[in-house]
Amino acid sequence: MLHAVVMAGGSGTRFWPASRKMLPKQLLSLSSERSMLQATMDRLGNLVPAERQLVVTNRLLKDAVQNQLPNLPEQNIVGEPCKRDTAPCVGLAAAMIARIDPEGTMVVMPSDHVIADHERFQEAITAGSQLIDGDPTRIVTFGIRPSYPAESFGYIQRADQIESLDIAAYRVEQFREKPDRETAKSYVDAGTYYWNSGIFLWRASTILDALKKNVPDMHAHLSRIAAAMDTDDFNDILEKEFTAIDGTSIDYAVMENYPNVVTIEAPFPWDDVGSWQALTRLHEPDAQGNTVVGSHLGIETGGTIIHAQPGHTIVTIDVEDLIIVQTDDATLVAPKHAEERVREVVKELEARNRSDLL
Repeated sequence: MLHAVVMAGGSGTRFWPASRKMLPKQLLSLSSERSMLQATMDRLGNLVPAERQLVVTNRLLKDAVQNQLPNLPEQNIVGEPCKRDTAPCVGLAAAMIARIDPEGTMVVMPSDHVIADHERFQEAITAGSQLIDGDPTRIVTFGIRPSYPAESFGYIQRADQIESLDIAAYRVEQFREKPDRETAKSYVDAGTYYWNSGIFLWRASTILDALKKNVPDMHAHLSRIAAAMDTDDFNDILEKEFTAIDGTSIDYAVMENYPNVVTIEAPFPWDDVGSWQALTRLHEPDAQGNTVVGSHLGIETGGTIIHAQPGHTIVTIDVEDLIIVQTDDATLVAPKHAEERVREVVKELEARNRSDLL
């Protein structure tokens, strides 16, 4: 059977001040009236029923996730006791799924991407599942054809095309780390590289076998957690064993060295919504190039991103290319070219013990 695993434990620091510790990016409504997490679950449609959907999040966010996903069974929301990167996250989900469905296939998705075409997304997942049915040792990824030489994404280098499908699929030559601009340009020019979307398909048993081979200590901790499912000791064992894991990414733990990886060229539009400038791609700018979410009065204002809370109007005069974000207790004003430095604000607030703004 097909199971869906949604990774929803991120902190979304680049979206401060809207994104906070208890209300991170994935719980915000940035592209529509639905939150990014809700939109992620929506795009599954009827492909995976609620009882086979699993959300892995920070345990501090379990109640918030449950409030946003009232139809999801409570036991299907797993709260990590601490951050340990993506390998323990997907490994824990795989271990839990394998106990109830030893031959189960998992689609693993981040909770904070925008994919508008649900039908094409479901078709791609179905095609990937068919590839795994044909060879259960396969791992399937989804590559995004690059539209510019991005330095903020990892890349997938494709090799030869595999068996005939309605969707193009290729053997993966290798994964590439985030490149510098010149290298990224060479990837785009080559035409054989994709952005790594971070969406994966595999058998739960396949990824567990790979983790056992590559990071046996992590696998042992995850096995002990899974063995405690449905026992009174589960929360205590989850706390003890998960905290003891030496965390790493699933790319480093498995993907970069796994010999049987296939990539499907994603047939759906995709945006990782990585920073405030993504709003310009998600909302139509006005005649002056301003992207406005909320109420704004601009005089000689251009190329500016404005995000205001309901009931608050932002007024700008003679400004260009700014990011302005207003919340109840904080306001961010920054030039667009410095958007990556928003993370520095969060670090500085932590250093100053300003927990009220985190």
